[in-house]
Amino acid sequence: MSRSFIAVLAVGAALATTVAAPADAASGRQPRILSDVTLPAPDLAAFEPGVVKDSRGVKLGGVGSGLFPARRSGEYWMVTDRGPNGEPKVNGEKRRTFPLPEFAPAIVRVAVRHDTARIVESIPLKTSDGTPITGLSNQPGHDETPYTWDGLTQLPYDPNGLDTEDIVTDGRGGFWLVEEYSPSLLHVAGDGRVLARYVPKGLNLTGTGYPVHETLPAIFATRQQNRGIEALGVSQSERALYLAVQSPLANPDKKTGKASNTARILRVDLRTGRPTGEWAYTMENVATFDPAAEQGDMKISALNVLSPGRLLLQERTDAVARLYTVDLRRATNLLGGPHDDPATTPSLEASLPANVTVAPKALAVDLAAIPGLPGKIEGVALLDPVTLAIANDNDFGLGTFDADGRLVDSGVTSRILTIRLAKPLF
Repeated sequence: MSRSFIAVLAVGAALATTVAAPADAASGRQPRILSDVTLPAPDLAAFEPGVVKDSRGVKLGGVGSGLFPARRSGEYWMVTDRGPNGEPKVNGEKRRTFPLPEFAPAIVRVAVRHDTARIVESIPLKTSDGTPITGLSNQPGHDETPYTWDGLTQLPYDPNGLDTEDIVTDGRGGFWLVEEYSPSLLHVAGDGRVLARYVPKGLNLTGTGYPVHETLPAIFATRQQNRGIEALGVSQSERALYLAVQSPLANPDKKTGKASNTARILRVDLRTGRPTGEWAYTMENVATFDPAAEQGDMKISALNVLSPGRLLLQERTDAVARLYTVDLRRATNLLGGPHDDPATTPSLEASLPANVTVAPKALAVDLAAIPGLPGKIEGVALLDPVTLAIANDNDFGLGTFDADGRLVDSGVTSRILTIRLAKPLF
């Protein structure tokens, strides 16, 4: 990315008014928003020149899908999801549309300084030979059928395609990412080349331009559509990654997944990509969490590792978000047991058995109680025991398209906020 382009990206990114949150009942103190910056939103044809030829008026967005501290204070690694996509109804049928099917999901480094945000680096994801990948669906039958912007013409599947959702660094100049299609875990080089993709056993994903390894439990392939692995955290002391599925698995079917509140958390050895632990996690009841939503709207979108086996995990709807501390050390390790077998009935998602202890949890931060926060918070980074950074996913500003296929932007911006908590998390 050229210096001149970086300078253009900095224009218009401004600090919003600081808003105080309600006092913590126990401490008498209150969380404070220390900063609230809007990210630049360049036209996608300028952001990915040579890849995106006609942006249809779509600007950079979706970067709040993941958030992780970068090498310098005030800098963050972020990652887009699969790119601009919609789900209009055509002849009474919902169809997954890709207005810019050539868009390459990208890792972005953002610097927040002097009350402004600027993009200082952009790394499109690539195959082993350096070819930019797309965000298109991978496999017929397993993934949603991809269509053009108007939902009228089917697009080809792309086995390389990724719907990336969270990011951490690998300590050696590269990254770990998670995504929703397979779902899978990815090891990515510093230049964006996919070094390895770890997928559920039996997925049989072929035709990729990078190595694929079937190491994850086969049951994870029953993820609900668009509800794969969305949360990722790293534990350097354990040499492990923690992954959380966004929603309960569709096990044995979609109806069960939509009604269930039992999600799964996986621990993976970062040297081999092989799981070393799996636990059940009970999500909140939507009736008390967000009465305007349905149970199927509950999602896990971020996690941070506090210490071995202890996590800070976010649950959310589009309107409400809360952070919970979770202790996996006191929960039943399910890995390799009957609940990894799709033939087990009733399934873990349908009925939690008495011999399975779920991970204990406690409310840590009620983000919904802090005035001024954006909706659809997906990125959460723990900077120190009393400071959080959060980011929202603005869905690339997708609203509607006019008769010429040009975007009528929603006006929702991408933001990064830093928050000082009322009391330490650890």
